[in-house]
Parts: sequence; C-alpha cells; structure tokens
Amino acid sequence: MSDTSSEQRRVEAELAREMAEGEREKRERTRSRVEEDRVNSESSRTTAEHFRALAEDVRKATEHFRQELESVRQEREALRDVAEEARRAAEDTRHATIAMVAATADALSTSLAQMQFIEDARNTIRQLKHKPDDAQ
Repeated sequence: MSDTSSEQRRVEAELAREMAEGEREKRERTRSRVEEDRVNSESSRTTAEHFRALAEDVRKATEHFRQELESVRQEREALRDVAEEARRAAEDTRHATIAMVAATADALSTSLAQMQFIEDARNTIRQLKHKPDDAQ
C-alpha cells in the first residue's frame, strides 16, 4: 500500500505542481497585462501631456490672434476717424474755394465796373475836348 499511496502522493504532487504552474502562468499573464496596461497608461499620459501642451500653444496663438485682431480693429477705426476728418477738411476747403471764387468774381466785377467807369470818363473827356465850341 505504501507504493500506492506513494504513487498517489506523487500524482497528487504532480497535479498540485501543474496547478501551481497554471496559477504561476496566470499570474505571469496577469502581470504582463498589468505591465502592458501600465505602458499604455504611460503612453496615454504622455500623449495627453502632449495634447495639453498643444492646447496651451493654441490658446496662446488664439490670444495673440485676438490681440492682433483688436489692434487691426483699432487701426481701422483710427483710419475711419482720419478719413472722416479728411472728408470734413475737403468739404471745408470746397466751401472756402467756392467763397474765394465768389469773392474773386465780385472783385473782378467791381474792377470791370471801375474800368468801364474810367473808360466812360475818358470818352466823355475826349468828347468834351474835341467838341466844337458852341459858345463862340
């Protein structure tokens, strides 16, 4: 019986060893999966950090673009103000030119009237000088 029980213990020991080996292989697979998950997690963390850095760069670029856009808007507004001032100055100049032309026309009219008066006076004086004396 000793042989049977020895054989049975050997079989049981072999089964226990096989079960232990199976458990060890399961633990090894679990450890490998855990390690793969850890590597994947690290890769995901690295990727997330990279995306966070990109998002920060995009935020900075967006802020810079917003500031540039605001600067352009202010410059456009300043140009609009200058253009309005230039339009008003051109309108004032147009009115001044019209007034100057009117004043020049009045001055020329006055000069023409004076010249006409002087010419009439000369003619009258000539006529008086060349008129035969009625008194003689």
